[in-house]
Amino acid sequence: MRTPESALPQPRPSGPSRPVWQRLTLALLPLSLAACAVHGPPPTVATPVPPQWQAPLPHQGSVVELGRWWRQQDPLLAELILAADSVSPTVASAKSNIEQARAARAAASAALLPTLDASASVSRSRGAVFNRMVPPAATTAQLGLQSSWEIDLFGGAAASRDAEQQRLQGSQALWHSARVSVAAEVATQYHSLRACEQLLAVARADAASRAETARLTDLATKAGFQAPATAALAQASAAEGRSAATAQAAQCDIDIKALVALTALPEPELRSKLAQSPTAAADTRSDDTLAPVISVPAVVLSQRPDIFNAAREVDAAHLDVGSARAERYPRLSLSGSIAGNRSRTDGVSQRYNTWSIGPLQLTVPLFDGGASAANVEAAKARYENATAQYRGSVRQAVREVEEALVNLQSTADRSRDAAMAADGYRASFAGTEARYRSGLASLVELEDARRTLLAAQGALVNLQRERRVAWVSLYRALGGGWTADNTEGPVAGNPPTTSGPVN
Repeated sequence: MRTPESALPQPRPSGPSRPVWQRLTLALLPLSLAACAVHGPPPTVATPVPPQWQAPLPHQGSVVELGRWWRQQDPLLAELILAADSVSPTVASAKSNIEQARAARAAASAALLPTLDASASVSRSRGAVFNRMVPPAATTAQLGLQSSWEIDLFGGAAASRDAEQQRLQGSQALWHSARVSVAAEVATQYHSLRACEQLLAVARADAASRAETARLTDLATKAGFQAPATAALAQASAAEGRSAATAQAAQCDIDIKALVALTALPEPELRSKLAQSPTAAADTRSDDTLAPVISVPAVVLSQRPDIFNAAREVDAAHLDVGSARAERYPRLSLSGSIAGNRSRTDGVSQRYNTWSIGPLQLTVPLFDGGASAANVEAAKARYENATAQYRGSVRQAVREVEEALVNLQSTADRSRDAAMAADGYRASFAGTEARYRSGLASLVELEDARRTLLAAQGALVNLQRERRVAWVSLYRALGGGWTADNTEGPVAGNPPTTSGPVN
């Protein structure tokens, strides 16, 4: 905070005006001391505001590092995320908000500086006729500079500038939040597509098995070893399998079109990339690589962009209270000008310069109908609202992280049982199929075993997809990922892998 001695123009050591400046300085000193009350510490917030926001730990807020983090689990997924980031309207809107906040900060900073305007004028005039004497015409030209400065005695303008700086930092965090949301959305859709491909492989294998059973049953019926009703049941089962495979293929096409919309990649190019991806041919029956995360340190939540932005809003709202209070105190302004003049009359030119400093004006608000007091109360209400929003953001962040951890643990606990169930039903179906071909089991028994196996395989694939989605949810809940040093668990830092069809 500047004192009046540094804020006001310094007088020359000599001259009659020096005592006046000294008296003015002494008169304004109490006002300067009162300014310290405008920017007091903010009221106590029950939930502590993070002292600073750190970029997400795995990739430090860098687009390149973000792609590298996702590339650990699937290079194609990282490529799709970067493509979606470049065309996302959400990210573009966040970038626009940053530019707007930067412009607002520049405007607030300019209020602390003097203004300087230039002016130029040219006039031509002739005086009145006197005693039939026509006076000559005169041309006058003027070029000048005018300056004015409202001295920020009580820090109101500085508080507004600092508030806009806080909002700029918050908008930058929200830009990163938009990138995290886009990455999570693409990853969720990608895992959904990969799960759909696995289910399609299961459905096609099941349809082929049903078709082979129908063929053999038809041959047995024609030879007189099976009843026509049994052949009809086998044909119906084959038709049902083909229908299920067709429906599953359509769902995969829908998932691809959703990825096309997110990434803006041409559909043929995207299909080619998906077909060439090594994960498409992978054989995974359980996600053993996705070990559970046991716990997450609370400090990791400080990297969430929404929490950081909410904290910045609290700071900005507190600064707005100080700015509103400053409007109730006297205002001091100083103005000055300098001009060069040229006058030409009857071929005779004259030049002269003028300059002025002042007036130094002190404006003391006396009565405004309670408008300034109402502005202060409104600013306080906005501060209380920002505080409540911050506390709510922290609670929501804790909830999202805990829910993601619960889902991860739940899928980990169910993975082994689901894989064991699929293997058991697969062996049971193989035995029933062998007995059916030997004539020791009916087609009804075979179809029951087939439906049970199909349900177990579908449940295993859906469980794997649920697990990957839970990892993506944890990524979003932590504000953009984590490293092994920030979580506890066997291999907590490993990102999820994407698997191929289940055999």
